[in-house]
Amino acid sequence: MLKIQHLTKTYGGKKAVDDLSLEIRPGQLCGFIGHNGAGKTTTLKSCCGILPFDQGEILIDGQSIRTHPLECKKKLAYLPDQPALYSYMTGIQYLDFIADIFGLSASERRQRVRRYTGLFELTEALAQPIGGYSHGMKQKLALCAAMLHEPRLLLMDEPFVGLDPQAAYRLKELMREFCAGGGAIFFSTHVLEVAEKLCDQLAILRKGRLIKAGPAAQVLGDDSLEELFLELEGGGAPDV
Repeated sequence: MLKIQHLTKTYGGKKAVDDLSLEIRPGQLCGFIGHNGAGKTTTLKSCCGILPFDQGEILIDGQSIRTHPLECKKKLAYLPDQPALYSYMTGIQYLDFIADIFGLSASERRQRVRRYTGLFELTEALAQPIGGYSHGMKQKLALCAAMLHEPRLLLMDEPFVGLDPQAAYRLKELMREFCAGGGAIFFSTHVLEVAEKLCDQLAILRKGRLIKAGPAAQVLGDDSLEELFLELEGGGAPDV
């Protein structure tokens, strides 16, 4: 579903992502782990066509994001760490706007809006302007919008930030259901415990380079993800 081949992205002479290759197949849920500034967000933005990249190729369901951007974007959804929403719109106006972009019928949008806003307990807030939403509510609305067109690939940057425990639980259940239905997920997170319990695939990035990737059980071995991450980062366990 997602194939990254020798991806390289440079900012001012510094390689933010350095020769990264990774494949995520349908049904796989891959956690993307790395310190701040490791290149995770740059990678995700390159995968969804927001950022141009210097070298390499990114394929979505066999099509290049460079040469077939519209076809690729119909198959994916991207959730940034800070959702950029239109504050002057109400929640339902925004969801209708997204549904219009993807050409959803009236019956499709009604059914999907009802399902996803109900899942995240957002239905009663849909008539309110987005400018009055809390960060968590904006995150929930962005999640609902991402699912409206039934993508086959979800790219998410720190999706659990700002969510209350109940919403985080429901997102995890939704992610499992999405992959069980043949979708693929590639998401970054600093919540290592969540990644360890949720993911069947892990990819660890350090200073723009992929240092370990594969099935979660194989990557982890007998270590916890926290122990492995600290070991690979060269920091060891923190003093207490």
